[in-house]
Amino acid sequence: MTRTLIPPEFLVKIDHVRCRRCKRCILNCGFGALSFQDRIVADSSRCVACHRCVTFCPEGAISVERNPLCFKPNAHWTPEVIKAIYKQAETGGVLLTGMGNDRPYINYFDHLLLDACQVTNPSIDPLREPMELRTYLGSKPNSVQVETRDGEHVLATRLSPQITLETPIIFAGMSFGSISLPAHKALARAAHLSGTLMNTGEGGLHRELYPYSSSIIVQVASGRFGVNQEYLDRAAAIEIKIGQGAKPGIGGHLPGEKVNQEVSQTRMIPEGTDALSPAPHHDIYSIEDLSQLIYALKEATRYTKPVGVKISAVHNAAAIASGIARAGADFIYIDGFRGGTGAAPTIIRDHVGIPIEMAIAAVDDRLRQEGIRNQVSLIAAGGFRHSGDVAKAIALGADIVAIGTAALVAMGCRVCQKCYTGNCSWGIATQRPELVQRLDPEEATERLVNLLRGWSLELKEILGALGVNAVESLRGSRERLRGIGLNQVELEILGVKPAGR
Repeated sequence: MTRTLIPPEFLVKIDHVRCRRCKRCILNCGFGALSFQDRIVADSSRCVACHRCVTFCPEGAISVERNPLCFKPNAHWTPEVIKAIYKQAETGGVLLTGMGNDRPYINYFDHLLLDACQVTNPSIDPLREPMELRTYLGSKPNSVQVETRDGEHVLATRLSPQITLETPIIFAGMSFGSISLPAHKALARAAHLSGTLMNTGEGGLHRELYPYSSSIIVQVASGRFGVNQEYLDRAAAIEIKIGQGAKPGIGGHLPGEKVNQEVSQTRMIPEGTDALSPAPHHDIYSIEDLSQLIYALKEATRYTKPVGVKISAVHNAAAIASGIARAGADFIYIDGFRGGTGAAPTIIRDHVGIPIEMAIAAVDDRLRQEGIRNQVSLIAAGGFRHSGDVAKAIALGADIVAIGTAALVAMGCRVCQKCYTGNCSWGIATQRPELVQRLDPEEATERLVNLLRGWSLELKEILGALGVNAVESLRGSRERLRGIGLNQVELEILGVKPAGR
C-alpha cells in the first residue's frame, strides 16, 4: 500500500519573512518534521505538536495549528475514529499511544467541592499557624502499648517500618528506558530534596541514583527487570506491580531500540532486545502466592522496608485490596484509568478500567468495614492535575497521592502522547543521545521541587479553609466533600452528600 488516506493531525506554518534560516527548528525537532531546501520546509504529516520548534524559534516564525480536516461533521464517526480505521486498514496492527486517557469521560474530581469553615467552625490562617503535611507510609498497629522503664515511658509495641514524607505527594512509577536518565535523576533528586519518594517503575535502578536510595521505591514487576539483592537493599520501599491504570490486564513492552547499553545493564537484559513484561506474574495466581512474595521480599530485606502492591483501578478493586492487606502488604497503590504510560494499545487505554475517585472510595470503605484500614497505607494515582485533586483524593480516603504526568509536564512535557516512538523532542521519553542531552537534570530538579512546594503550600491553604491543621485530619473525611451534578448512585459510591445538604 503506497498511498495513505490519513491527513496530518497538525499543520506547521512558517513565516518565511521573519525566518532567518538559523535551522534551530530543524535541530530541535525530534520527529523529522522540518528540513531545509533553500528555506525551512515542513512535513506536517510528521508533526506531533510537541511545540519544541515553536518554543526555540528565536524569531517566533513558526506556528502549529490543528488541521481542520475536511471530514463531514459527525458526532458518532468523529475524525479520530475515521483516522484510526484508516491507520489500521493500512497497517493491520495494534494502535499504540502514550500518556493517559484523553477521552471526555466524566471527571469526578470536577464534580466534587470541598466544604469550608465560616462561623460555626473557625478557619485557620496557614501563614500564621503551623500546618502539618507530614505523612507516614507503612502499616500501622491496631493499638500501641507503652511501658514504664526506669521512670521513662517507652513504646513497647514493635512498629512496622515507616517512611516519613514531608508532603503527601510522591512521584509515580516511571521506568528508566521509558524515560531518560536525566529525567530519572531529576525525579530522584527532587524527591530527596522535598522529603518524599520517587518510584523506579519496572526498569531497574541506575547506579547514578544510588545516592538517593532513601527516597526511592523500587518496583518488582512481572519481568523482574534489574531485580537483585543490591536493588532491594538500595530501596526505601519495595512495590510489587500487579497492574497499571493505563493498561489493566496487560503487560509492558519496551522496544529494543530504546534498550541501549545503560538500559540493558540497568535492566539486566541484552542490549537491543525488546523488554517484555508478561501480563501476569507467573508465580502469583492467588492471594497466598502474593503473600509468599511479599514475605520473601521482607525476609530478603530483613523486615526493614515497607513492601506494597500496585494494582489497577477495576470494579472489584475493594475486594482485591482487602486480600492484599491480609496478605501482609504495608501499602496499596491504586492506579486509575487516567494513569499515564510510555506505551499502551489505544483501545485498552481508552476503554478499560475505572476512575480513581470511585476506586479510592470503594477501597477505603471496604477496608474500614473490615477493620483493617490501618494495616495499609493507601496511595492513589491516575491523572492528578493540581492540589485540589490531591485534597479531594485524601478526603475520599487516600493517604498519599502519586503524580506522573504532572511531573513530566513540570519538566517540559507538552503531552503530545508520542512517548512510544522514542522521539521525545524535550529529552524526557527518549533514549536517543542527541535528544537525551536536551534535558538539564539540574533545571528539571528545580522545576519539580517548585511544583511540589507550590502544591504543598496550596494544600495548607485548603486545610486552613477547612479549619484543620493537619492532613491527617482530612484523610477519609468525606463530610467535607459535596457532590454537584452527580446522581444518587454515584454519590452513594463516593460516600458524599449533594451540595446543599
